[in-house]
Order: sequence, then C-alpha cells, then structure tokens
Amino acid sequence: MTAIRAAGAYAPRFRIDAEAFEAAWGRFDAPGVREKAVAAADEDPLTMAREAAARALSAADRDGSAVDWLGFAASRPPLAEEDLTARLGAMLAVPERATRHAFAGSTRAGTRALWAAADALEAGAAETALVVAADAPRGDPDDEIDHAAGAGAAAFVLDREGPARIVDRAEYAAPYPGTRFRETGSDETTGLGVTAYDRRAFVETIEGAVDGLAAVPDPDAAAIQAPDGKLPYRAADAAGVDAGAIEAAATVHDLGDLGAASVPVSLARALAAGHESILAVSHGSGAGADAFVVEAEGDVPVDDALDRGGDPISYAAYLRRRGVVTSGPPEGGGAYVSVPSWRRSLPQRYRLEAGRCPDCGALAFPPEGACPDCGSLDPFESVALPREGTVEAATTISGGGAPPEFAERVAREGAYAALVVSFAVGDERVRVPAMGTDADPAAFAVGDRVEATIRRIYEQEGVTRYGFKVRPA
Repeated sequence: MTAIRAAGAYAPRFRIDAEAFEAAWGRFDAPGVREKAVAAADEDPLTMAREAAARALSAADRDGSAVDWLGFAASRPPLAEEDLTARLGAMLAVPERATRHAFAGSTRAGTRALWAAADALEAGAAETALVVAADAPRGDPDDEIDHAAGAGAAAFVLDREGPARIVDRAEYAAPYPGTRFRETGSDETTGLGVTAYDRRAFVETIEGAVDGLAAVPDPDAAAIQAPDGKLPYRAADAAGVDAGAIEAAATVHDLGDLGAASVPVSLARALAAGHESILAVSHGSGAGADAFVVEAEGDVPVDDALDRGGDPISYAAYLRRRGVVTSGPPEGGGAYVSVPSWRRSLPQRYRLEAGRCPDCGALAFPPEGACPDCGSLDPFESVALPREGTVEAATTISGGGAPPEFAERVAREGAYAALVVSFAVGDERVRVPAMGTDADPAAFAVGDRVEATIRRIYEQEGVTRYGFKVRPA
C-alpha cells in the first residue's frame, strides 16, 4: 500500500486581488477568488517544483539521494519539449539512475503522477518516490482563465510506511472536447466557453471517478479541482461531500487556479491542518478525473510556504511580471556562456558545491584552479555549503546598469540586489557572489542572514539558465 511520509508546498509571495482586476477591466471573471499568487519574473513551474520538493524532503528528514522514483507534473511546463526531470533531479541531488517521469498536457497531470508513483511502489519497482506538481496557468488577459490563474506547487515523499495511506483510488473519462485546451505553439490556455457544457464535463467526470471507489467516502476534507472558486462547490453533490469539506482544503480562494497543482496543493494543506480523512479529486479537460482517498494516522510532516505571501501588486506590475508589456531582451551584447560551460558548473549553481583544499583546509568557490590560501594545485575535495549565509556586501543594479542578459528581468521585476555572501563550514568561510531574488534590494543589508534557492538566471538561445539566488532568511 502507498503511504505519504511527508509533504511540502510553495506559493510565490506576490498577490493580486480581485479589486485590481475590476479596476483594470471593469469586471473580474473568477468567481470565488479573493486574491491569487503571482510568480516572480525569475520563477516558473520548475523553480516552484524544486522549492516544494526541497521542503517535502526536509519534512521527511530525507535528502535527494534516497529517491529512486521521481515524477514532475505541470499542465504548462517551462518547455514544451524537454525532460525537465533531469534538471529537477540535479537540483535535488536525486541519483542519476532513479526512475523519472514527466506528466503534462492536462490539469489532471498532478494526480496522474501520484497514480504512477503508487503503481511503482505497489509493484515493488520503487522504495521511495518523490512526486512534484507545479503550475502557473495563463490565458488571454481578457478571459476568465487568466483572471483565475495563480501559481503554486506541492510535493510528496511516498513509501510504504508513512503516516498517511492512499487506501482507495479510481478514475473515469468521457469525451468532452473543447472544454479547456492549449493549442500547439500557443502560450495561453483557452476554451469554447460553453458554460453548461463545461459544467457537465466537470461534474460527470468527478462523479464517475468517485463512484468508482470501493467504498463511499465520508471525508473531513475534500481537495477538488478548482478552475475558479465556485465550480468545486457545484460538484459537491457529485463527489458526495458538503461545502464545508471542500472549504477545509480549498486553496483557490487565496491562491487562484493552480492547474495541475490544484489538487496536490489542496491535499498538502489538508494534511497540514491535521485532517484524518481526505478525498482528493482532480479533473482534466478532455475530459477525465482521478479520485483518491487518503487516511492519516497521526500527524503528517508538512513544510509549506503557502501563507507567507501577502505582498500586493498592481495590475500593471502583474502584467510586467508575466512579460505581457515588456519588449524582451536586447539583441546581442550579453555575456555569452555556452550551454556546455554552464553545465560544468551545475554542482555549484544547483547545490552550492564548494571545494576544500586537501593541504590547508581552505574553501574555494568555485572549486577550480589553485587553492586561494596556500596555492596548492591538488584537486579539491567536494563539500556542500549550507543553504544559509551572511551578506558581506550589497549593491543595487537598476535598468541602466544591468548587463544585457538581465535586461528582461529588470523590465519585468525592477532593480535587483547584487551581493557577496559568506557561507561557513565549520571554522572555514568562503565568499560567494550572488543575485537577490524578487525581494526588494533594500531588504538586503550587510550582516543580514540569507538563504539560497533556485531561480531562473537568464535565457540565451532559447535555453533557460537556472541557478542559485538568495533571499532574506
């Protein structure tokens, strides 16, 4: 039987409320959504997935080396074609030989990943699985999909002995073309907007999946797919639950539509709240649904950052962060770093791996060349720096002073902090240059504690370079 050992969840700190949309458009087409989370310019589903996964592993008291099955789900991944589990696994130090699966193409992708992990565990093909769902849907600025679209991620460490068990599951599918789709080559999700037809597809598939469960569920909380803040409640009778059970797990009211992460994030919130019986039901257009029954015995460790947000932004700032009103990067002039060269530095950029001199014990970052203290040319010993450090120098880079490769980031987010951060390993310290994340540059001062995370650095040749940045601890 599949068990949830721990969970992690993450949502960006920026929020935009319904009033901001009403002021801009004269209306707000996402009923039941009070505010929603907005990804920063240097965030995407992959960086959010890494954040949630790191939290889940920490809550489980595990590291990436324990994972032998990795699943990543997003209805709108950063790239239409590339196996992003390779990058995600490298960010988390998952062994190269671990089984990996990517799930996309539907808001049902998150529960599809959980289903596949459960199959692997029950078949004995995996011992420890890590399932991560992250999403940031978007539509045309003038439609209901974009009005509801939020951002967030959830991750689960699964094995056979955890405190919460998946005791039942079922699925259902029926053809309902045109309910919600994204055409090949398009960046925006759309739909035909036939309300009765869309609602019938949603309710029928959810009812069909729940009816397929071996026993009629009576949950404390129900994590149901939430394209907006009203539709889950319209499916309450079909799912056999009341509005209170849906509200107990709901994230749509304060985070928005999370796409493939909608049900996983709601499930993580329900586990964090201590609910002992949870019904989780996803829906994907096309149309199909997955239903899971989760029963918890005792507290499930959950490390989440869903409620740390609250930094309000205007509608204009929202459009900038999404790249709707920016001109894009300038032609040429950037500091070119080839992809092979970037790849060689991934241990430093993803996992903060420094080098220790075997002769004098000094630390070097990056671990290249001669020892900075004694000049030894002996190969460095690899050592992982802690994720927290101290600011030793800070300055602000604005639009006029930003290198060309960062011009798009400055246009979307504004000025950023350029820092020198000191990390300590025992009695030794090493200084590392670093960029600040989306935090106000004024939030970084000499002597402040900061923590490293993974964000987008910049894009060249259509390839996004990811690496560590720091934020206030």
